[in-house]
Amino acid sequence: MQEHDIVVTVRTEYLQEQSVPEDDRYVFAYHITMTNCGTQAAKLLSRHWIITNGNEKVQEVKGAGVIGEYPNLAPGESYDYTSGTVMDTVVGSMHGSYRFLSEDGIEFEAPIPPFTLAVPNKVH
Repeated sequence: MQEHDIVVTVRTEYLQEQSVPEDDRYVFAYHITMTNCGTQAAKLLSRHWIITNGNEKVQEVKGAGVIGEYPNLAPGESYDYTSGTVMDTVVGSMHGSYRFLSEDGIEFEAPIPPFTLAVPNKVH
């Protein structure tokens, strides 16, 4: 077992009621679970997202915390949150990383695996 090991899982959903396809506005929610699989407590410092739309246009988002919070995860503990993004294409993808500070004073990155955002029944 590693000292610093945060595992990130993602579940997505298309928010049809907030989307306006005729204006190329597609709204997606993503539900994140981060689990401390390491041996030391770690506090989330920041996030870094790379968002790519269906036309390969890339947008980077960096910021402190997530949804205004800075969770501190003890070993074995998980933290869940939901956020969202607006795309101008029916499909896109996101990936990135979270920056954590462990109780031993070491900063480390927890990768966010790539995931797809897609309007149901629009992508084959």
